[in-house]
Amino acid sequence: MTSERRTAVVIVLNKWDLVTDPDERRQVEAAVADRLAFLSYAPVLTVSALTGKMMQRVLPALRQAEEAYHTRIPTAALNRVIREAQQAHPPPAARKHRPRILYATQGAADPPTFTLFTTRPLPQTYLRYLERTLREAFSLGPTPLKIRVRRRGE
Repeated sequence: MTSERRTAVVIVLNKWDLVTDPDERRQVEAAVADRLAFLSYAPVLTVSALTGKMMQRVLPALRQAEEAYHTRIPTAALNRVIREAQQAHPPPAARKHRPRILYATQGAADPPTFTLFTTRPLPQTYLRYLERTLREAFSLGPTPLKIRVRRRGE
C-alpha cells in the first residue's frame, strides 16, 4: 500500500464528465473515501482528461504534495505547536498517570518524520490528533507523516 511506503499521494478521478447525476457523484465520492480511508490526507481531484475540465488542478496538487513531502520544520516551532496541542487537549490519563510530551524533534524529511519524547506511551487516538494538528499548523496536507514515540529513559 502507498501509505506503508510513506509517499505523497494525489488521487485523481478521471472521466468525471461521464458522471452527470449528482446522487451518483456523491456515491462515487463516498465509495472512494471509504475504500481509501487510509489515505485520508490525500486530496481527491475530479477531472476529465478528454475535455480538459479541471485538469489545471492536477499539477499544483502534485507540486504541493512534493513540497510537503520535503518539508523541514524548525524544532522551536514544532515544540510550540505540540505544547499548544497538549494545552488545548491533554492526552488521556492511563491508570492515574497522564502521559506528557516533553519535547519533539523532526528527525527526517521524505516524508516528514517526528519523534516525540514522552513520559508514558501515547494512545493511537492522541497520535491521530497530533498528526491532524501538525498537518494543519504546517500545511502538510497531501503527504504522509511518521510520528515516533520514545519514552524517557529508552
